Amino acid sequence: MNVRIFDTTLRDGEQTPGVSLTPDEKLRIALKLDELGVDVIEAGSAITSPGEREGIKKVVSEGLSKEICSFTRALQVDIDAALDCGVDSIHLVVPTSDLHLEHKLSKTREEVKQMALESTQYAIDHGLLVELSAEDSTRSDMSFLKEIFTEGIQTGAQRICACDTVGMLTPEKSQEFYGQLSDLGAPLSVHCHNDFGLAVANSLSGLKAGASQAHVTVNGIGERAGNASLEELVVALHSLYEVDTNVDISMLYDVSKTVARITGVYLQPNKAIVGENAFAHESGIHADGVMKKAETYEPITPELVGHKRRFVMGKHVGSHIIKQKIKEMGFRVDEGQFNQIFQRIKSLGDMGKCVTDVDLQAIADDVMGIMAEKPVELEELTIVSGNKVIPTASVKLKIDNIEKLEAGVGVGPVDAAIVAIKKSTADVVDIELEEYHVDAITGGPDALIDVVVRLRHGEQVVTARSTQPDIINASVEAYLSGINKILIDKRMKISKNELND
Repeated sequence: MNVRIFDTTLRDGEQTPGVSLTPDEKLRIALKLDELGVDVIEAGSAITSPGEREGIKKVVSEGLSKEICSFTRALQVDIDAALDCGVDSIHLVVPTSDLHLEHKLSKTREEVKQMALESTQYAIDHGLLVELSAEDSTRSDMSFLKEIFTEGIQTGAQRICACDTVGMLTPEKSQEFYGQLSDLGAPLSVHCHNDFGLAVANSLSGLKAGASQAHVTVNGIGERAGNASLEELVVALHSLYEVDTNVDISMLYDVSKTVARITGVYLQPNKAIVGENAFAHESGIHADGVMKKAETYEPITPELVGHKRRFVMGKHVGSHIIKQKIKEMGFRVDEGQFNQIFQRIKSLGDMGKCVTDVDLQAIADDVMGIMAEKPVELEELTIVSGNKVIPTASVKLKIDNIEKLEAGVGVGPVDAAIVAIKKSTADVVDIELEEYHVDAITGGPDALIDVVVRLRHGEQVVTARSTQPDIINASVEAYLSGINKILIDKRMKISKNELND
C-alpha cells in the first residue's frame, strides 16, 4: 500500500488567522513541496483574488512534477478562475450536512447535489481532474453522502474526499466513517481538522479503513486548531505502520522551518517530529541512555527527518553530558574542577535557568581561571536618551589595565553603547556584530532580559549572552563577553605559534 499525500498548506494552511502569502512566497513553498515529494499541491483558491491567481499561475508556470490543484466551490465562476490559472485539477467542495445546507446555503439536498454534478461535468468537459469533496461530511446523513459521491463518480469525478471540517471524529468513529465510503468506486481522501487534537490519529484510522490519500498541511497549520500535520502523519505511516509515501522524509525538518519562517507561524518547542525539543534531552538518565544507544529514549533518529539531537543542561542534567560537553570544548579539567562546574550548573538549574553552551564555556572559564583576567572590563557606562535627544552613550573601559573613555551615538541607547565600545576597542580587535537577539524571560516591566549576541572577527564567530533586568546593561555585558572570548582566543593562538617557532 502506498498512501498519496495531498498537501493543502497553500490553501487550507494559508487560512490560518494572520497568514497571507504573496505570490512569490507561494512559489517558494511550492518548490519545497515539489522537492519533498507530495503527490498533489493545492496551490490556493483561484477565485479568491487577483493576487491569489497570480500566485497559482506562478506555481503552474514553474513546470513542477507534481499535480497542481485549485480549491473551487460548485460554481462555474470558480472553475473558470481555476482554468485561467492552468491547474491540473480542482478540489471541488460542496457542503453536505443539513446544518450547512440550511444555515449557510439555504438550499435543499437536491439543489446542492445538482450543483455538484453540474460543476463536476463542466470541469471534466474542460479537461480538469476533479476531486469531489464533501464539506462537514462527518455531520452529514450517510445515505445522502453516498448518493452525492456515487453520482459524482458516475459523472466523472476521479477522486472523492470526505472532510471532518470541525474535527468531530474520534479514531474509532473515523475508521467506521471512512470504511463506509471506501468502496464507492473511486479513490477516497481523508481530510481531518485538529479541533480536538485528533487530526493525525483520525487520518491514520481513515487510511486504515480504506482511504488511499490524506490531506495535510506542513506543521499542521490551518484554520482554528489547524489540519492534520504532514510530518507527523508521514513519519507515523513510515515508522509505526510500515506504509510508504512518496515523501522524502529526510527533508521534513527543513521544509517545516521554511514554512514557519515564511508564514510567521512558529512551532511550539515540543511539536512532534520537527519541534526544537523533539530530539532534545535534559534528564541525566535519558541523556546517558541516548549516548550509549539512541533507541533507549528516541523512537526514531533525528537524522531520519533531517533534524539534530541536542542535550540541554538544566537541573536534571547528568554528569556524563557535562563531561562530554567540556571535552568537546577542549578543556582538560581535574575532578575538583569538574565538580565545581557541575554544581554551578545544578545551582543555575534550581533557579530556573537552562545552561547553554555559552554559559558552560563561561562557567568552565571561570573555574579554570581562564577569564580571571579579562582583557576588557567595563568601568563606567552613562546613557542619555529620550524622545527629543539623540541617544548617546559614554563608556569607560579598562583595556589591559589602561583606561579608555569614548562616546557614541546611535538609533537607540543600546546601539549608542555598542558604537562607543567598538570605538574604544578598535585598536585591539576588529569586531562585527552579526546577530543581536533579545527575549523577555518573564512578563511585566521588571522582566529579566536575555540578550544573545553573535560577533565575528575575521573567520572566527563567537556567541555570548547576558541575562539582567536592564536591557542596556545586559547588551553591553554580552557584547564585552564576546570581545573577551575573541581576544583570549586570539592571544592563546599567538602564544602557541610563538612556542612552536
